[in-house]
Amino acid sequence: MEFSVSVICTILFFSFLYPQVRCEASGSVFLLDSSTHQFLRARSSSSHENPSISLQEVGAAVPILLGFAPPSTLSASSSSKLNEVLVPNPFNRPRAVFLLEVNGIKGLESIAHDNTMFSKSSWDANFIGSDKVDIQLPGENDISVFSFDEQLEVFTDKEIDDFSSLIGGSYAPDALEPVNGVLTIPLANAALVNLHMSKKEERKFVMGLLSLAQNVKRAVQMHHEISQSTLSPAELLTGSFNGIKVLQEQGEAESVAQHGVELLLVTLTKIFGSLQEAYKGQIVGIIYCQTATPQESGKTFNAVFTPSDYRKARWLEEENALNTTFAEVALVRTTLAWITGILLLVSTLMGTCYLLYMPITRDTLLYSNVKLD
Repeated sequence: MEFSVSVICTILFFSFLYPQVRCEASGSVFLLDSSTHQFLRARSSSSHENPSISLQEVGAAVPILLGFAPPSTLSASSSSKLNEVLVPNPFNRPRAVFLLEVNGIKGLESIAHDNTMFSKSSWDANFIGSDKVDIQLPGENDISVFSFDEQLEVFTDKEIDDFSSLIGGSYAPDALEPVNGVLTIPLANAALVNLHMSKKEERKFVMGLLSLAQNVKRAVQMHHEISQSTLSPAELLTGSFNGIKVLQEQGEAESVAQHGVELLLVTLTKIFGSLQEAYKGQIVGIIYCQTATPQESGKTFNAVFTPSDYRKARWLEEENALNTTFAEVALVRTTLAWITGILLLVSTLMGTCYLLYMPITRDTLLYSNVKLD
């Protein structure tokens, strides 16, 4: 009897504890609005605590920003939360979303205070139910999905130098061995970060940043090609970045990983700025940061296509074709056109005659006041 009572008490204790554990923030989400258009509601500057948003709500916001309907499984409370995040005008959607998962850190809040792009865009993210989120999208003809997950295997000193120029740094190549120089990047606090390509971990980190920048260039080229076509589908740019965990695993001081986070913030600011310029402000950024690594959790957001038959159902098809020739159809249409034209011409002439010969007296309907008793 004592054993059963203790088991029941233990179950009740964990039943009360479990929702609190699930509601704890599991990461941070940065919602980056356009610099020229407003697609997101403005955050209050007086609030010191970050509001909370579930990952399911983040996944539901993506198709809405792309100009599609939200998923049918979205609850009323989540719809109310999205109404606090997104501008309610359905005709004001960017139709392009930059979705990036950053693994190995919880967020960028501690270093984003002076960054105008990131300072007021942070939300605490938490899991509800499954830790995997499916972004429900329509057919592949309505949307173009571009992945950032492709990593560069081989790169040159010229590509590293171009990347350093993009983020405002410099690169000093090694005269003896290629791709073995030092990359120097200035940070917001006037400090300089030196990344040595000769070190394995720092080399992997730079390779991740360089791959991200190169993939953004490819996405911009793809956007230019799509913008010239007549279809003009929505665009989802999605991928992940795992370079922070590489710096955390090396045996040096923790400040190296912290400098890597600051360098990532500088790179994301430059990259999203270039995307806004290429898309003419018609793009919104969503950056999700979590402490888990892909080996531990896998990718959080997955694009799932759910094509519907609503367009096909609206077409009216003729079951039994009429046994007529093209000449007969043309004759009927020509006859109807001539008859309609003659009737309109006669009506116009009769109306003109009546207007010209109408007597100008005060007891006509045109000049008198008509009262119906």
